[in-house]
Amino acid sequence: MKYVNAKVILPDSLVVEIQKYIQGRYLYIPCQTQSRKKNKKSSNYIRYRNEDICKKYKSGYKIKDLAEEFYLSIDSIKKIVYAK
Repeated sequence: MKYVNAKVILPDSLVVEIQKYIQGRYLYIPCQTQSRKKNKKSSNYIRYRNEDICKKYKSGYKIKDLAEEFYLSIDSIKKIVYAK
């Protein structure tokens, strides 16, 4: 995922409004979902992805390598592999 400076794509008034809630930090804005079916597909994908990450970790992959392969942060990979 590529980060974009809000000032480049949003109107100034909206940037000012957002700054009332969060400043100098990253903000993730999810895509609009058009149906529950999309959400179900997405959650299934995440479940299978997480299972794949756990299998690879158990087979000897390093957390750093998994983070690079799946485009996730090291902390996100740790949460997945250390979950019960």
